Amino acid sequence: MITIAPTSTFADFTSHLREFIGSRDLARFVAGTRADDAVFNRLALALFSMQFSEIAPYRKFCEARKVTPEKLKHWSEIPAMLTAGFKELELTSLLVGQRTHVFHSSGTTEQRPSRHFHSADSLALYEASLLAWFEANFLNSGDTETSDDEAHRWLFLTPSARQATHSSLVHMFHCIRCRFGSNNSLFTGFVKGDGIWEVDLNATVNALREAIAKKQRVMLFGTAFNFVHLLDHLDENGLSLRLPADSRVLETGGYKGRSRALAKTELHALITRLLGIPASHIICEYGMSELSSQAYDIARSKSTARVFQFPPWARAQIISPETGCEVGEGGTGLIRIFDLANVYSVMAIQTEDLGVRCGAGFELLGRAAISEPRGCSLMSR
Repeated sequence: MITIAPTSTFADFTSHLREFIGSRDLARFVAGTRADDAVFNRLALALFSMQFSEIAPYRKFCEARKVTPEKLKHWSEIPAMLTAGFKELELTSLLVGQRTHVFHSSGTTEQRPSRHFHSADSLALYEASLLAWFEANFLNSGDTETSDDEAHRWLFLTPSARQATHSSLVHMFHCIRCRFGSNNSLFTGFVKGDGIWEVDLNATVNALREAIAKKQRVMLFGTAFNFVHLLDHLDENGLSLRLPADSRVLETGGYKGRSRALAKTELHALITRLLGIPASHIICEYGMSELSSQAYDIARSKSTARVFQFPPWARAQIISPETGCEVGEGGTGLIRIFDLANVYSVMAIQTEDLGVRCGAGFELLGRAAISEPRGCSLMSR
């Protein structure tokens, strides 16, 4: 049984959370239940108490809502900070000298990005969280050792971590490549002078053709707009590739005005037609720079639709904008996330994304049209 003493430190909590992550049967959890709620509740309330004490802007935010740790009985009562708060406030318990890295939200260059500060310890926990859940959702049970250059080719349609130092997505891909990727792994994206990401389409196509010739399974990663650029290039040049059996795609993120936008079904149909990847081998990821855990769209059973689900150390709620309460099954609202791996930041985050509640998971609809609160308005009701 995991217990947290009242005098626990963030380092103590991190140790308990690592124990929790390492002890979960993630293959079983993929089935879609909201398991371990009692343990999650104890951990969440303990973490909230520490964050309330150590993160002054968050404490003011909670006090404005008349919420203090001693009043709470359940994790769902923890106040959720708006994502806009990460743009206006320093929502971290880390001192300036402890901050070794910072992730920024993506968007246009005119927008002020969110900032999620990390230390060596928090980054290590971030990596433990992402790798465990990625392995459970993207790889087959026999794929935990996939570094054989002759059997696999890992391709990422984004810049490398050296070029995009503040991208949490690129850091995620970098960690995946280091843990699971082959030595011939390749990042085919690059950053232009204006900060816009581009894909080296010729290098990508050549790498895919080489993998086909060598019968290497391809693990292909990118954002939605990365894939649109690649698929449009293939279509315009009359190219249709058939990647080796059991190749897979991980698609994440939106378009952000960087390409034409496609419905998910249309994008995935193009991936199947032009790359030969069946829909069952196209996995979608949902993540944010403000979080330390990710959700993947998975099937709760062979007869049910695929829905996004976070790992056991995170929870998602769908909140009605009208009532502020969680909607019922099949209801639509804003996605609110409670991420225990956000130890040194804020665990509870209110996104601007719309979702449909599906059991313990959700169907992602897209971004809601919400005006962004700033400054003192973040502290108001």
